[in-house]
Amino acid sequence: MRILVTGATGQVGRHLVTRLHQDGHHVRALSRTPAKADLPAGVEVVAGELADAATLGAAFDGVEAVHLITFGGDQDLTNGSELIDLAARHGVIRATVLGGWSPTSVESALEAGPIPWTLLRPVEFMANALEWADEIRSQGSASMFAGFPSAMVHEADIAAVAATALTHEGHEGRSYPLTGPEALTPAERVRIIAEATGQEIAFVQLDEKAERARLRGYGYDEDYVEFGIQLATSPPEAAGVVLPTVEDVTGTPARTFAQWAREHADRFRATP
Repeated sequence: MRILVTGATGQVGRHLVTRLHQDGHHVRALSRTPAKADLPAGVEVVAGELADAATLGAAFDGVEAVHLITFGGDQDLTNGSELIDLAARHGVIRATVLGGWSPTSVESALEAGPIPWTLLRPVEFMANALEWADEIRSQGSASMFAGFPSAMVHEADIAAVAATALTHEGHEGRSYPLTGPEALTPAERVRIIAEATGQEIAFVQLDEKAERARLRGYGYDEDYVEFGIQLATSPPEAAGVVLPTVEDVTGTPARTFAQWAREHADRFRATP
């Protein structure tokens, strides 16, 4: 198949591009800066901006399926109807979309439009643990306010579900909540990262005031800071519920956080 992957250089997109390419599909990867995409040889990289449908005609030309993200830059996309209309006019017959905490214009347009779609809704990326990387490298500690367990999912498993839905029938109209194989607290995740890196890492339980300062330190605006506090104090029940969706869809068990930590251990190791 000829498949367009948007968000191709993101945490899920890179895995999806690689998976589809290895499986023998013609992959067209959308990037704002194709020269910096650094994707596997043989992948077609095209320029375009999801927030501006006028830049995407060449990207959609001749593709049979598309993987969509619901944001452009740091903002949710508001031009979902334009994007789905463009895809339909170019003959796209199947779509997957990486959803977030709440519906966006892209999901709404897919539901109302003619293209068969599959919604991927991960509970939380394992890659969120990379927020600790600088602190672990510089201070040997990892700080957080939240203490609830999360069934985080490996980004490669999200990509595997997307690849299956894009290239096989039977997934149309389905919404797939995606988790890893275990629900871990932040302290448990820090312990696993310490084991993967072979270094001692202290977990620091923050109070609410310190958590607000931590989030502001990442450059988040006040709306996001408040969202983070509300999430930490009133997490959704689904956050800690382990689901078999990854294995049910792909036939392969979901990857563990320990595997993710080993793959990314160098990101956490202090420089001598």
